[in-house]
Amino acid sequence: MPSMRRISVVVPVYNGAATVPKLIEQLDKHLRPQNDLELILVNDGSTRDNSDEVCETAAKHNDWIVYLELSKNFGEHNAVMAGLNHCTGDCVVIMDDDLQNPPQEVIRLADELDRGDYDVVFSYYKKKQHRFDRNLGSAFNNLIASYVLKKPRDLYLSSFKAIRRSVVKQIVKYDGPSPYIDGLILRSTTRYGRLEVAHDSREVGRSGYSLTKLVSLWLSMFTNFSILPLRIASVIGLVLATLSGVAGIAVIIEKIINPALPAGWASVFVAILFMSSVQLLAIGLMGEYVGRVLLKLNQIPQFVVRRTIRDKEQT
Repeated sequence: MPSMRRISVVVPVYNGAATVPKLIEQLDKHLRPQNDLELILVNDGSTRDNSDEVCETAAKHNDWIVYLELSKNFGEHNAVMAGLNHCTGDCVVIMDDDLQNPPQEVIRLADELDRGDYDVVFSYYKKKQHRFDRNLGSAFNNLIASYVLKKPRDLYLSSFKAIRRSVVKQIVKYDGPSPYIDGLILRSTTRYGRLEVAHDSREVGRSGYSLTKLVSLWLSMFTNFSILPLRIASVIGLVLATLSGVAGIAVIIEKIINPALPAGWASVFVAILFMSSVQLLAIGLMGEYVGRVLLKLNQIPQFVVRRTIRDKEQT
């Protein structure tokens, strides 16, 4: 009989002790009978529950589960990078630990990856069961990615996706401290697929994505994969310089025509304030780029694996 397909499922875990056991149970039920399954649980510095104990126990009692404990909270994309560096499957599926993506959908993503001869298959949802602010942030992220990353407009950048091994090998070559997984995928291939999947409400807790984390994610996308923000700042500066020149000529002409016209301090104050704000914005953008170069030169780690449990052995 032909050998079973090797599928790796990478799950970043953050305070997911209540949902991880059910996730494991459903993956075992729906995937393992027909596939050579590898589950990689990456504990991203959970502090509010016993996620470490739950993941450790699961790995020690199941030889198909690998547990990576990170030394601190590095962020979801960094945790995913840790999992991608340790996975061995020909098809790698990334999913969250909150059970909003039903585990039985993993096999559909893997099948679509093979059936369409794609390099990556992104999931999308008829209706997302997120909070309004999270949905708004995702919509903004996808809109900006269309311009910054040249993403097709009909492609939704979901965290639940299946990736071919050849693309994973390219992704893990990136060693910067602030990875953005979708950006690394989009720069590696243009063979994308889409698959509509179910999206359930969260069973426990709420999303860990705050406004601060979303802004940090956007900055990673902007400054790691495009110089478009710097070009926009340059264009704004050029336009404002042109407008300032035109306004200056107009003021001189008006003064010649009407010498008694008093100078307006309010308009001067507003103009100075506006120009200063634009300059600070441009300086801030350049600072982001320079800062990220500095972090990489200082070899800030993407992640630090404190310990690994694979095949019931701890290292």
